[in-house]
Amino acid sequence: MITENIEQYKGVFIYAQQVDNEISPIAFELLGKAKDLAAKLETEVTAVLIGYKVANLADELAKYGADKVIVIDNPVLETYRTEPYTQALAAAINEYKPEIMLVGATAIGRDLGPRVSARVGTGLTADCTVLEIGDFPLNPLPNKEQKHNQLLMTRPAFGGNTIATIACPDNRPQMATVRPGVMQKIAKIEGAKANVEEFNPGFTPDNKYVEIMEVVKSVSETVDIMDAKILVSGGRGVGSAENFKILEDLAEALGGEVSCSRAVVDNGWKPKDLQVGQTGKTVRPQVYFAIGISGAIQHVAGMEESDLIIAINKDETAPIFDVADYGIVGDLNKIVPELTKQIKEAVAAKK
Repeated sequence: MITENIEQYKGVFIYAQQVDNEISPIAFELLGKAKDLAAKLETEVTAVLIGYKVANLADELAKYGADKVIVIDNPVLETYRTEPYTQALAAAINEYKPEIMLVGATAIGRDLGPRVSARVGTGLTADCTVLEIGDFPLNPLPNKEQKHNQLLMTRPAFGGNTIATIACPDNRPQMATVRPGVMQKIAKIEGAKANVEEFNPGFTPDNKYVEIMEVVKSVSETVDIMDAKILVSGGRGVGSAENFKILEDLAEALGGEVSCSRAVVDNGWKPKDLQVGQTGKTVRPQVYFAIGISGAIQHVAGMEESDLIIAINKDETAPIFDVADYGIVGDLNKIVPELTKQIKEAVAAKK
């Protein structure tokens, strides 16, 4: 199905996820990218805020780049449920006709995005790592119109072994989900105000509405590695859960946190909350230690934007050295304790 009157669709929209009346960090990251896309299209950025008693959050969205905030506020939206949220966002899209719609690839976004795209009759590209405005097809082809100012959505495909650039030239909105940590928020603009508009799509409960009997909140005992300035990350080469103690000692000496690769999580050595990579978290620390990590593309996708990457591996041909700023070839069981010792001595000498 091709979208009719495609020229009527204007603006870059983001779904501003909130949980318990607190805006999720992914919303600010999406606004940063939306601001960039909107500048190239010479249009505005609009955030769609859905929930109950959430209008007070609009100013915070303005401070991170929203020119306009559409507020959908209703008691049925107090806690996230698939059907009412799908009804709300789909109705907003049909009413305001955005050219681009961005959704965070969180647990909520992964549930909401595909349903909304199906409801409004457009496509969705999931887990994008790059979003830019350009021509499609990328290179002119005989007997095929090259369309300009299209959203080019780039994402890993086939297990991360190739990179695909996808466009949606014949349908609107052009929808994409983006994983937390991939895009960067802009510097906070104090005093910024957005044009706030309330929208009531009307809600008709049906058999797709689930009833929430109880919400049980768990308290995570692990830190959020996405906030860490220094990460000491271990892979299969560490050898065992017990051997992560030497990485924990190094992280403590540096004032950093421990993270890991997927192989470590699969082996049950560390919880998934600490996993870096395509199926884990995307991180941007100032310093990233990759210890005993081979450097598979799936892992590199989650840490290659780190300011400084230091790799320690006994295999001098390991792919991790291709992205590392500094590399040490050798036995991590000897190198890491010695590095920890020297750091502690250097810190003590400064006191």
